Formats: sequence, structure tokens, C-alpha cells
Amino acid sequence: MSVRLHHVGPVIIDVVMTVEHLPEPGGDTFASSARTVPGGGFNVIAAATRAGLEVVYGGAHGKGPHGDLVRAALRDAGVVCAHPPRPRDTGFCVALVDSSAERTFVTHLGAETDLPLADLRARRPAEGDFVYTVGYSLLPGQRADELVTWIGELPQGVRLVLDPAPVVGDVPTGTLATVLARTDVLSLSAAEAVTVTGTADLPAAATMLVERVAPDGVVVLRDSAEGCLVATRDAEPVRVPGFAVTAVDTNGAGDAHVGVFTAALASGVSALEAARRANAGAALAVTRPGPATSPTREELEGFLSARE
Repeated sequence: MSVRLHHVGPVIIDVVMTVEHLPEPGGDTFASSARTVPGGGFNVIAAATRAGLEVVYGGAHGKGPHGDLVRAALRDAGVVCAHPPRPRDTGFCVALVDSSAERTFVTHLGAETDLPLADLRARRPAEGDFVYTVGYSLLPGQRADELVTWIGELPQGVRLVLDPAPVVGDVPTGTLATVLARTDVLSLSAAEAVTVTGTADLPAAATMLVERVAPDGVVVLRDSAEGCLVATRDAEPVRVPGFAVTAVDTNGAGDAHVGVFTAALASGVSALEAARRANAGAALAVTRPGPATSPTREELEGFLSARE
């Protein structure tokens, strides 16, 4: 059986609006474009599947127009939903993308937060499979506690991928410590690394973080256009340079990086080669408008060949 990624993070809907600048408090501004597309965890799913990794969606999803959009997108991506829809609708995120390609989010959560322990235990990842979760699922509450319980029950041969997300500062310290100790792949932004470690020295932050993950784990510290740092316990952090491109929309770049990196690891390449491929995937993603813009495997190979 081939290696699979079991995604138990939330897939929601992104309402993406392009603006010249964010309005002042109490003000207004006009969007030059607006679109409603699957986002959140779907960005990682799309990146991984396009890079050649089989994905199962083990998260929750709701009835209603947003849930319908999510299921249609997953179906089009060839991804199976492991659970039936919940009674309420899936949540959504308003993403404002300004003229510098920076993005600002406002999120309303929905059915995707309702993932009980019984449903998690129905998922049985095989040895060698990956499980993906995100910081949003670790915010205080019963469902987060149940997710942590399930993570602790995962067989050792199953590799856990954690993206702490911008909300990592709101994740309880004990919860984060418990999940990190079981994490095989920790992928996080520079800003998130600073929040967790308290230092802006990125190599030092990577070194601190690798001591908190599983003994054979890897830390991927994403540093926007500069590429990323890769750290393991048996070596100093290594910077893997990014690729120079003209960004038009950075929404979903980190998700593209995580998805491509995981797919590359699943294919058997080293962490450093996986990071190079993930940098390329993120670089291509930001040249296209929209959150789920990760390249296909063929596009990725063409981009890397041209850059060599």
C-alpha cells in the first residue's frame, strides 16, 4: 500500500478580496476582485496531492453551501472524506490581500471544529503514513483535548506533521509541549518560531525547537522569500535558499510549502531536498492569485530544471 497523508486539520472556505490597502478602523475600502474558494487546510491537501501524495481528509465538514464547496473541491482533487457532514455549515475566512501581496485574515469557525475522539479513532493510519494537524485545532476546548489524546495513541511508525499557525501563542503551553514531543515534522513561519522560542535569531530558534520535537524529527523554519532553515538533532541548522519570483498573492504560501515538503519526504528524499522542493512549490504558488495555487509535480519539476 502506498504512503498516505491523513489530514485532520480544518478545511474551510476563503473569501479572498484584493484591496489597495487595509481600511483605517471605522473606515471602508473597495476590493478590486473577490472570490470564494476552499481554503484553510485545503491548501495543504491540494499541495500534497498535486505533488503526488495520496491524501485522506479525516477532518470535519458541515452541511450547507460552504460544506458543499469543500466536498466538491476535495472530490475534484481525488480526496476521500472519511466522515459524513455535520449538521451546521463549514466556517469561512475573509482574506484581504493588499498591494504588497501581504494578507490579513478574519475567520468564523463552523462545523470543521467538531471532530470527536470516536471519529479520530476510526482513522487507522498505517506504518509510514503521515498525519497532519494545525495549531487552530489545538486551541483550548474539549475537541483539542481529544485530538491530543488521539495523537498520543498514534503508532510510532506514523509520522506527525504539525503546522502551529499564527495562533500558536494562544495554544496552551502544556498542549503544545505534548504535541511537539510527538511531532516528526514541525513546519512553522519565522514569526511563529519567535512566538514559541522568544528569540528572533532564527538559527537559534530552530536549534531550540528541534530539542522539543521527536528525537528523529525535523524542524522546517519558513523564512518567506529567503527560503527556510532545516534543523535536526544531529546537525546545525542549514539554510535552504528560496527562489526569486514576483509575488502577486502570498495567501497559502506556507501551506504550499508544508504540503510539498511532506509529499517529498513521503517519496523518500532527504529533508534538505524536500525543503528545496518545498521552496520551489511556495515560490510558484505566490506567482498566482488565490490560496490553493501550489504547482503540479510536472510544473515543479520544470521549475527546478529551469533554475538548475
